[in-house]
This record gives sequence, structure tokens and C-alpha cells, in this order.
Amino acid sequence: MSVLKTKFWVDALIRRAELGLASVYVIRRGDEDAGSVLVKVVVDRSLAQLYVPARDDQGERVWSRRAETDEASLDAWCHKRADQDPDLWVIEIEDRHGRHFLTEPVELPGPG
Repeated sequence: MSVLKTKFWVDALIRRAELGLASVYVIRRGDEDAGSVLVKVVVDRSLAQLYVPARDDQGERVWSRRAETDEASLDAWCHKRADQDPDLWVIEIEDRHGRHFLTEPVELPGPG
């Protein structure tokens, strides 16, 4: 099984977002080969969403929306995670439509 290097995956995400006319920023660079990635989508200052990688029951990579809150709260959470994981990437996408541009499946939290 071939594993895509993180930097190539991030470059592809950036390209997809730019083609969709969204603004995208690398907030934090992690390990180029195998770093984890957090994707923060900012709709406006009062609404941001955070997507984190996960595995489904078959071991395939999916994305899980972990939070939907204000941008400052997500920034604090991302900084805390980055302090614990020096290989972590943080990508920020600013899109008024709230698009994440992830091509893998995205699991949304259930009610409750």
C-alpha cells in the first residue's frame, strides 16, 4: 500500500481550495512525510469548523467534523494540539460558503 506524503496531500488541498476561489493558508507546517493535518474552515469570525482525520470501520481515512464554534476557540484548540504534536499541520480555509474541499468522506457529528 502506497501512502501519500503529507506535503503532497496539503498541496493538493490548497490547489482545490484556490480553484474554488477560497483563501487558504498554511498556519503551521508539520512533518512533510507523515504529519497529521487539521483543517479549519472559517465562514466568518463567529463561525468556524474544525475537521480532523479519523479511520472508519474498514480502516479507511475519513474526516470528522470535531467542532463548530467561533474562530478564537478553534485557534486555541489547534495551538494546544500543536504543542503536543510537533509534526502537526494546521490548514485554514476561508470560504463564506463553508466548503472544506476535502475529497475523502466527512463524518458529521450526530444530534445530541
